[in-house]
Amino acid sequence: MAFSDNIYRLRKTNGISVENLASLFGVSEEDVCAWENGTSYPERETLFEIAKHFGMTCDDLLVKNAYADDDLPRGNDILPDFENMDYSDSYTKALIYEYIQNIREGRDAQKYNKVLLAIRKMPAGIQKEKMADILFEAMQNCRMRDGYKFIEPSDLENIKKLRKPYAFEHKKLSDDILRDKIKGAWLGRICGCLLGKPIESITFEELESLLKETNNYPMTRYIKASEITEEMYDRYKFPLRGKCFADTIQYAPWDDDTNYVVLAQCLIEKYGREFTPDDMAQNWIALQGRNAYYTAERVAFRNFINGYRPPFSAVYKNPYREMIGAQIRGDYFGYINPGNPEKAAEMAWRDACISHVKNGIYGEMFVAAMIACAAVTDNMEDIIRGGLAEIPETSRLYDKITRVIDDYKNGVSREEAYAKVKEEYPIKDSDSWLHTISNASIVAIGLLYGEGDFGKSICAAVEVGYDTDCNGATVGSVMGMRNGTAGIGEEWTKPTGGKLETTIFGVGILDLDEAAEKTMQHLPQ
Repeated sequence: MAFSDNIYRLRKTNGISVENLASLFGVSEEDVCAWENGTSYPERETLFEIAKHFGMTCDDLLVKNAYADDDLPRGNDILPDFENMDYSDSYTKALIYEYIQNIREGRDAQKYNKVLLAIRKMPAGIQKEKMADILFEAMQNCRMRDGYKFIEPSDLENIKKLRKPYAFEHKKLSDDILRDKIKGAWLGRICGCLLGKPIESITFEELESLLKETNNYPMTRYIKASEITEEMYDRYKFPLRGKCFADTIQYAPWDDDTNYVVLAQCLIEKYGREFTPDDMAQNWIALQGRNAYYTAERVAFRNFINGYRPPFSAVYKNPYREMIGAQIRGDYFGYINPGNPEKAAEMAWRDACISHVKNGIYGEMFVAAMIACAAVTDNMEDIIRGGLAEIPETSRLYDKITRVIDDYKNGVSREEAYAKVKEEYPIKDSDSWLHTISNASIVAIGLLYGEGDFGKSICAAVEVGYDTDCNGATVGSVMGMRNGTAGIGEEWTKPTGGKLETTIFGVGILDLDEAAEKTMQHLPQ
């Protein structure tokens, strides 16, 4: 292969433009074009510089390379299309999340800020990938910052050592009452999810404007497609057209927030209550395609396929490892452990550790334990503190939720409580709207300020923005378990038709009565 073909291949493989290549070696763009056309060659000194830059010898540049007779690439010449790789599948494109995550974890990663910026400016290609790999290793080995006050293990044994016990009086439940509570939890999650689904990721400013324009502020009901005019569709930057509104459906639409509850039920059905993290990983691979997973879950799914087993699947090139994904997966473990938050949290840990670390894990344990508590007490502080009792007292999540409770008891208004979340986790930060702690805080605020009313609680969790469908679903699940089906008005349940669409292989559309009955079969015998 002549030099002209070699230099063209090297430039394209590494995602370098003609302009950038010319700048790299101090020549004109016309010179580069002439090299690639085979009408001229670089000066000897420039040839040496090119070979050195690409880690080759001059002979490699000037003579035919190791291609087969069919001229198909072999070995190191076979590379992905880095430029067009999906954002969820590209660690290099997500480097900013890796950097922020390390800062949040308390690592001394600020020293790599300039390196990060330099790598992000590089053109897509193998060289950029290699530099990102080096930065990943460097940040993983960062020491903790001096004075960092939180202690946040990811293994269950050390999590348990750092818990602060909390006791409260449990109500006794008949089978009929428990069955109704469990169906209420399923319904509550689905209705809360549906409330937030059409506006997931909308800015708070546009959400507030939309709610006011549809006479639904403060929020008291579903947003309806019938209230949105063509002019409004065009005016709002958020893409409202084509969203799933409650007045356009025959049954509850699929969503990852609800899929995970069904996945957990399938897991228990197949593996039993003593399932392992590896069982959960296999469950994911068997029952859904990769496009059903997002952020940390998408990375973990890819890691499973590539041979990284839990807990390494949660860590390897996973910049989303403390985001909300695990927090939306723990409900079923609360459903099948009523009155036993410790067991609910322990099951949640087995699920969360395949994709998350630290507060990402704690979020799922916290929610599962709250739901287990909600089955046996109506006291909202007991429910929330019962959830906190299953995670490290020394964690950022415990600290933040405790402050939310204290503010509520000290008379801080709901608006002021939300303002504090926005100040600590501003939505302009690239990961705040998806982080476990910001959204768990909103869940706690919704539960406390909802005053025991299902509708008020889910609306409080949704109208502030952030991850609206996740937070509506989690609050709905807790409130549904607490209040039972009678506590969820028909205005919320009617659009679901008592059915839930899923994208889980072999499940399809789920009847909620059947789902609740199967849940009863998974209770401890």
